[in-house]
Amino acid sequence: MKLGFVSAILPELRFSEVCEFAAGEGFECIEVMCWPVGKAERKFAGVTHIDVTQFSIAQAEDTLATAVHHGVEISALGYYPNVLDADSDVSSRAVRHLRKVIIAARRLNISTVTSFVGADHRLSLEENFRRFQRIWPGIVRYAEDQGIRIAIENCPMLFTLDEWPSGKNIAYSPANWRRMFELIPSPQFGLNFDPSHLVWMQMDYLKPVREFVERIFHVHAKDVRIHRERLDEVGILATPLQYHQPRIPGFGEIDWARFIGTLLEAGYDGPVCIEVEDDTFGKSLSGRKRALKTARNVLRGLVTS
Repeated sequence: MKLGFVSAILPELRFSEVCEFAAGEGFECIEVMCWPVGKAERKFAGVTHIDVTQFSIAQAEDTLATAVHHGVEISALGYYPNVLDADSDVSSRAVRHLRKVIIAARRLNISTVTSFVGADHRLSLEENFRRFQRIWPGIVRYAEDQGIRIAIENCPMLFTLDEWPSGKNIAYSPANWRRMFELIPSPQFGLNFDPSHLVWMQMDYLKPVREFVERIFHVHAKDVRIHRERLDEVGILATPLQYHQPRIPGFGEIDWARFIGTLLEAGYDGPVCIEVEDDTFGKSLSGRKRALKTARNVLRGLVTS
């Protein structure tokens, strides 16, 4: 395994500066965000550390040279839109840009692109799976042709009453993963596994590792704190942020020694990238860097190359 972080938490920095910080703090890899250049539609989105819109071979060579110079690897290229958005234009733009991210990954000789499946929150799960079956097989075939794997994160993307109960990403549970992989059995289609989402949804975060290890291409290290007193007040039918708080590893509910040990026992040997959505350390650049360094200290003895 290699310990890294998700670059979205350092939007002010250029790619070279992200690499410099990673190297200086002993990180081995970075999941690099590749959103289209422009205004973010939501928090932690819209970060562009590699602009793939017209990504030439020369740009790829320069990007790789920067990473090599600092001694860090790119674990994956990340782009997390709603590919199944209710607006067909939004969905089409997401698919087009995702294809550009896939091409950039090939030119960078990176094996993995991380993303969301998406969902139209106004539709039932059955209706969303029908849309999934129309849109996603072509994306996966495109990735296969380029020799790239697609790793889907398991966040439901559920934040507001308008999005309740389906959220904006159907890839949130083992039952849905099985169905996804039955509909698209490609070995290039898998998971970016984040245990924290399973915790706040009251699910076992260790059991799926054993079942889906061959589909786990990438791992996010994010923790979560369940506020039991709030959950007792509002119940599980409330929107999730009413009773849970994203934390960095070591500050929440997850037993990281058990989780990393389970990954190792199951045979996972890929990247583990810290994802910071924890405002406890402050919203400034220095505070977010401190969050990364603190999480690194928690995980460094567990994630070994």
